Amino acid sequence: MTLKNHRSALPFALAAFAVCSQSAIAQAFDWKKHQGTTLTFLANNNPVANALLKQKADFEKQTGMTLKVDAYQEQQMRQRLVTVMNSRSDEIDLFMSLPSREGIQFAKAGWYADLTDYVKAVSSKDYDFGDISPGLVKDASYNGRVMGVPLNIEGPVLYYRKDMFQKCGVALPASLPELEGVAAKLKACDSNVTPFVSRGLKPALPFSYSVFLHNMGGDYMKGGKSQLCSKEGQTSLGLYAKLLKDYGPPGVVNYSFYQISGLYREGKAAMAFESSNELSSVMQGDARLKDTSIAVLPAGPGGSRPTVIGWTMSVSAHSKKKEAAWYFVQWATSKAVQEKLALDGVAPPRAAVANGADYKRWIDEQPVRREWAKAVTELGKTGISEVGYPITANPASREFVGQAVDEVILGQKTVAEACADADKQLDALIAKE
Repeated sequence: MTLKNHRSALPFALAAFAVCSQSAIAQAFDWKKHQGTTLTFLANNNPVANALLKQKADFEKQTGMTLKVDAYQEQQMRQRLVTVMNSRSDEIDLFMSLPSREGIQFAKAGWYADLTDYVKAVSSKDYDFGDISPGLVKDASYNGRVMGVPLNIEGPVLYYRKDMFQKCGVALPASLPELEGVAAKLKACDSNVTPFVSRGLKPALPFSYSVFLHNMGGDYMKGGKSQLCSKEGQTSLGLYAKLLKDYGPPGVVNYSFYQISGLYREGKAAMAFESSNELSSVMQGDARLKDTSIAVLPAGPGGSRPTVIGWTMSVSAHSKKKEAAWYFVQWATSKAVQEKLALDGVAPPRAAVANGADYKRWIDEQPVRREWAKAVTELGKTGISEVGYPITANPASREFVGQAVDEVILGQKTVAEACADADKQLDALIAKE
């Protein structure tokens, strides 16, 4: 899913076949086929799930099914999922997944139900699977089989206070190494506002740090070995840690998107490098509506290589209601529902929605939305999905990356010491592949 040799070049013929199949079964397809069924959805309490669940009543009305939702914060959601899957329990039918993180691991463990045949032969006539981003579909596939369907497209973007920049006489730099100088000027100008905030929580940190690594020209692996201690690795690790240590908020090693969005929304941060998904959260209450600009992170010596990923909706391999669960998947990823999510700040993976009149009208209503849409478009064109190491143990690799950065932030190790220790642990993980 993220490893090139595991990425299926999912045949575009699948989409064409799906269209033909959909036409053939159009008269037979019945949204009420599974009415009376109760599905259990393990949800991540993030903007994508929250926007989707606002439409829950529509799903239940359309299908006659009941959707039971178990919602947790991201780390707790994953812990719950692992417990259920390891016990081979059928208590969960649907769950959200990040192919860039756990795709290979979950696929090898047999946790994803194979959705390929459902896409081909159990879809409503207007579903149009071929309209969904081929790149995201590829990331959500394993050995040519569909393991999940994309819900959104996202990546880290820089939210920044243009009023603060004007007040302090600074501009967004053209080069990533110059970002520290901007943070220093902001701190000197107004010590009551945090100059820069991004993820410091160990398992969440690689999502934002990866852009620093790649823009500096680095990669996580080369020749089967970890590269955190490469020149580019040390430079990016040092810059990211210094920004958070010297210009970030107290306790930043505990920050993920919840804390970052809250800090920025409250006007307590001048720059926040966080997911494009957080637009609606950041803009909640409209306090930041007129003073915020959005851009991709400035390019570095390695160019602009932003992170781009997407959540998928997947069905548990242990579910006893797989076809009924597929009905929820196709409903959640349908054009009609995606249009509603898009107007809630969830960037659509469907071309028809992204190019639709309603979405464009929504974007044009506010300058900040236009900047957001432009940044997300750039992520889709130039982004890469490598977050952490492209190995089965990707989640574990992220922990070691996060630990190395946090050790530098906390003053426990130098950059050279932290990356050397991490490389040893990461090389051991890689060797197990």
